[in-house]
Amino acid sequence: MLIFPIIHQASGHALFNSAESTIGNNRVQVATDPEFPQAGQKAKIRMHVTDRDLNDVKQFVVGVRIFYDDIQVDGIPPQSIDGGYWDFDYAFDKPGNHVFRVDIYGENNKAITHTFNMSTQSPFGYIFFYVIMSGAIGAAVIFGYIYLPKRIKRH
Repeated sequence: MLIFPIIHQASGHALFNSAESTIGNNRVQVATDPEFPQAGQKAKIRMHVTDRDLNDVKQFVVGVRIFYDDIQVDGIPPQSIDGGYWDFDYAFDKPGNHVFRVDIYGENNKAITHTFNMSTQSPFGYIFFYVIMSGAIGAAVIFGYIYLPKRIKRH
């Protein structure tokens, strides 16, 4: 006899470099693509708004205020979004931590603010990765050059 589990609900992997906040009746998730945005380059910001039962909202009004070192450096005025997802492009000017204050407007135009930290890295961030990988590969080549001839001569 075969027994198959009954799956009532399934969901994909959570968005990378994402954070979520639940205040009031809404859950807001914000993510970036690429996972680690680089300063000076455009990144896609994806916002997902659901109710407490994780059902997409049909419509929401949202505004965004962006801070760097506690100073507001940019903002997106409130706008109405149909559906539970909103994607927009944003270029971070400087590397480091940016604070996104996402205002979701509800009844009586009252805003509920969700706060998210979005980190960027400098354009030189990948150089350190490549240097470490090059060092590891170089060490493996030197180890192989010294060790393998001795091992081959024994057999």
